[in-house]
Amino acid sequence: MARRTRAEMEQTRAALLATARKAFSETGYAAASMDELTAQAGLTRGALYHHFGDKKGLLAAVVEQIDGEMDERLNAISDTAENTWDGFRTRCEVYLQMALEPEIQRIVLRDARAVLGGASAESQQHCIASMQALIEQLIAEKTVVALDPQALARLIYGSLAEAAVWIAETEAGDERLAQASEALGVLLRGILSR
Repeated sequence: MARRTRAEMEQTRAALLATARKAFSETGYAAASMDELTAQAGLTRGALYHHFGDKKGLLAAVVEQIDGEMDERLNAISDTAENTWDGFRTRCEVYLQMALEPEIQRIVLRDARAVLGGASAESQQHCIASMQALIEQLIAEKTVVALDPQALARLIYGSLAEAAVWIAETEAGDERLAQASEALGVLLRGILSR
C-alpha cells in the first residue's frame, strides 16, 4: 500500500471537516451518521478515525474551525473600529448576535456544550487573553476603570458566553438577544471611567 502524501492527508482531513460541518449544521451532531459522513466525503471510517479519533473528535475539530472564524470576525471589528472602546463594545455585541446564526447556534452553542461540555479550555483562554489585551489598552487610555484586566476579561467573557447559550437555546432568540444586549450595555457602561 502506497503512503499518502502530506497534501493528500490534508485534503482528506479538509473533506471530512467540510462534510461534517455541513451535516452537523443541517441535522445536528446526534443525527449525523459516521457512515453517511464518510460516504458523502468519499472516504472510509478509517480515515475519520485516523484524523479525528472518533465522531466526538470530529465535532471538536469543527467547533475549533468555527471558533477560529468567529475570532477572525471579532478581530476585524476591533482592528477597523474608530477607537478602542467602540471596537470593544461592538465586538461584545456582535458576539451575542452570532448566537442567532444557525451554524454557530447549533454546532458551537448547543451540540458542543452537550457533547464536549462547551468550548475547549484552549479556546476559552484565547478569548480571555484577547479580551484582556483590549481591556489593558482601554485602561491605559483611561477609558475603563483601573481594575485587574484579567478579572474584568474573565467576568465579561463568562457573561457573554452564558448569554450566547441562553440566546441560542430558545426559539425566542431575537427577544433574548434584545434583553442581553440591553444588559450588556449597562454592564459595559459600569466599567467606564467617570
